Amino acid sequence: MPEMTYEKVLYSLENGVARVSMNDPATRNAGSAQMGEELFDAMTRASFEARAVVLTGEGKAFCSGANLGDASDMLADPRRDVGTLLDRHFNPVIIAMRNMEQPVVTAVRGAAAGVGAGLAMAGDLILCAESGFFLQAFRHVGLVPDGGSSWLLTRAVGRVRAMEMMLLGERLPAARALEWGLVNRVVPDEDLDAAALALAGELAQGPWSLRRIKQVAWAATDCTLEQALTNERLGQRDASRTEDFVEGVTAFAEKRSPVFKGR
Repeated sequence: MPEMTYEKVLYSLENGVARVSMNDPATRNAGSAQMGEELFDAMTRASFEARAVVLTGEGKAFCSGANLGDASDMLADPRRDVGTLLDRHFNPVIIAMRNMEQPVVTAVRGAAAGVGAGLAMAGDLILCAESGFFLQAFRHVGLVPDGGSSWLLTRAVGRVRAMEMMLLGERLPAARALEWGLVNRVVPDEDLDAAALALAGELAQGPWSLRRIKQVAWAATDCTLEQALTNERLGQRDASRTEDFVEGVTAFAEKRSPVFKGR
């Protein structure tokens, strides 16, 4: 199958790290059907080529939400269904990010609003520039949270804070997002790209077991203790059969840094 030609996404691969960047700065990377299709293709491609992924946005914003710039035709249809865009183009991206074995670092500069907040929160590690902010903008246009925000946000910051963000639609700036546990690190704007690539590079050099760590951690947000114990047990079985486990134990015994190959 020929590779998709990207217009709304930039894709590059270097040293095992795939960099996927939403590329429509004129709209602050507002989500469109085309962008959703390209993002899904890029994530699928990265799942075959990379050992870690960075998702970010070009220009001054991560993603300003769904593109509602020309909604006249949609508003004229009494049977309109904004959820169709989600089902077809953005929900598959969120699921792909969670299910892919590679760890995903999301790097937020400026707005992560609407569905853009969902994309940002779907990262396994979340970096935020000092200019970054999260916004559940839906109440301002008479819609409800999407992009997995109701699930991701509630589990990240708790029901009370999540409800505040969703009902009031106020910006959550970077410093408070860090305080609330929504992001892992906050860095100066000019350092965001380098910091995200460095973090992803560290993950790309990690052992095969990182894929199981990702799986058991996500599963633990929505399962019983008994199931978590089972998931961990099966993960240990699989990880202990890898070359990287042998290398890790050998390096520990030899008092040197391990060199992992991701297998």
